[in-house]
Amino acid sequence: MELPTPDSGLFFATLFFYFVIAGVIIYCLRIGKLTFPAAIAALLIGVFIAVGDGAKGVFLLFTFFVLGVWATSHRKDLKAKISTEGDHPQGRTAGQVFANGGVAAIVALLSLFAPGPAHLYQLMLAASLASALADTLSSELGMVYGRNFFNILSFKKEPKGLDGVISLEGTLIGAAGAAIISLIYDGFSQLSLIVLIAGVLGNLADSLLGAAFERKHLIGNNTVNFLNTLFAALVAALLYGCILYAG
Repeated sequence: MELPTPDSGLFFATLFFYFVIAGVIIYCLRIGKLTFPAAIAALLIGVFIAVGDGAKGVFLLFTFFVLGVWATSHRKDLKAKISTEGDHPQGRTAGQVFANGGVAAIVALLSLFAPGPAHLYQLMLAASLASALADTLSSELGMVYGRNFFNILSFKKEPKGLDGVISLEGTLIGAAGAAIISLIYDGFSQLSLIVLIAGVLGNLADSLLGAAFERKHLIGNNTVNFLNTLFAALVAALLYGCILYAG
């Protein structure tokens, strides 16, 4: 498998998607969805991904960003009544932006300065964003549409909105989010399946970290989000390595 040779069409597609992202970020800044440092962080992440992974990476980031903003805003009034954690601050911070997109940006830069097997870094980038989207959709929409909630460690029923508490509905919605990223990445293929698996496992890792560490105030939510995307990227790399070894 060889990486495609850059051409003018790919360059203009990358430029187009990046300007669309920049437009969405500016809009979110104007309506208060992002703080100014968060907007700068989001633009930088977009630049790194555009340079390192091109149009597809930028489109994956755009998909995560748009669906994530929508899910966070969806039924915000209801989520605010569930717990204080459901009442999100209007402006996302730079730390929150980096926690979700930082791994993707780092992997994109690695593709430039530390060449590896073909498709490896692109696969890891897609897996990290699949996990980030799965986590966002499962937590934000799971609180709205979930029916039965339980602690992922003890399997005992607990109130929704607590760290490490999941529902079947939320988990399935998260898996659907990971599937969206995987399909955009490579359609129905072996690589797409890796992204899906890594995204789902990353989302479950987020809940495990939440129940085991975040609830005890040993780590914060930003750390949990960064670690779940990193875990998904590493899972994707491991599965990809297994395929190369088996082949």
